[in-house]
Amino acid sequence: MLSRTADNLFWIARYIERAETNARLLEVAARNALLPDTGGGNRNEWESVLRASGTSGLYADKYGKEAVQRNVETHMFFDRDNPSSVASCINAARENARIVRTALTTQVWEAINAAQAEMTELGRVERSSLSTSDMKDFALRHMAHVRGAILATQLRNDGYDFMNIGHYLERADSTARIIDVKYYVLLPNVSMVGSGLDNYQWRTVLHAMNSQRAFAWVYGGEVTAAKIVDFLVLNPQAPRSLIASAEGVVWHLERLAQTYGRTTTATARGRAILAGLNAITVADIFEEGLHDFLQRVLSEVLALGHEMSTSYLNGEAR
Repeated sequence: MLSRTADNLFWIARYIERAETNARLLEVAARNALLPDTGGGNRNEWESVLRASGTSGLYADKYGKEAVQRNVETHMFFDRDNPSSVASCINAARENARIVRTALTTQVWEAINAAQAEMTELGRVERSSLSTSDMKDFALRHMAHVRGAILATQLRNDGYDFMNIGHYLERADSTARIIDVKYYVLLPNVSMVGSGLDNYQWRTVLHAMNSQRAFAWVYGGEVTAAKIVDFLVLNPQAPRSLIASAEGVVWHLERLAQTYGRTTTATARGRAILAGLNAITVADIFEEGLHDFLQRVLSEVLALGHEMSTSYLNGEAR
């Protein structure tokens, strides 16, 4: 496969997953914002979304420093000046799909086109009539449609591997960012760790990732930070966990290695990330610091993305 075709397929999947992530981040902030601020701590849930998404600077340049719900939702969902907004991601996915139209099935192409067309229509709707849940439901519905079309209809060839590597890399990135929102929504004081407020905020993370019932099946009983981190980081049964994403990346990298008859530096880095997750415990994560751990994971995912570009997407595999 030509490297430029592989690059387009890789980024279609990444943009689709990124659009879904930003919608989920808004859902976390909206649910946390429902709680009254009774403790005098740093409770700007909308600022936490901007910081977790890495777009605080872009937001401040256009809307000012104050994180206001209406502006944050516009920035994260509709704003074409934000390359990571839902609208920008859907548009970018559609443009990449147009370039490699012949490498996509009719069902995938139509699903991406439908998302783009309805995103345009949604942008014309009066904002006061749209809730955060409306925006989240729109994004999750269309992204699930695209992902389902890919899984159901694409040939299991190298193009399929590049799409899935993009999907799993972006999913690892998104899971780390969504968990990290909890770090940015600081509790009023340390004594509230384990309190009703603390546990509610953790439950919003599960809810935003549609994982409440799956979590209850696995762990049952009380919701705690340790259980949630174990579920979303180290449990391979959880489809959005970091380790499940790492396993998906490595599986498809190994398929590419078989297809092309060689391994690459990307394969080696993917294996190293997976080995690190297999070797760590929840206690190790909290000893390192959850935020520091997540930032390290994000750096590793970024580095693996660069290795993918070097090994496959910018020229000959090496």
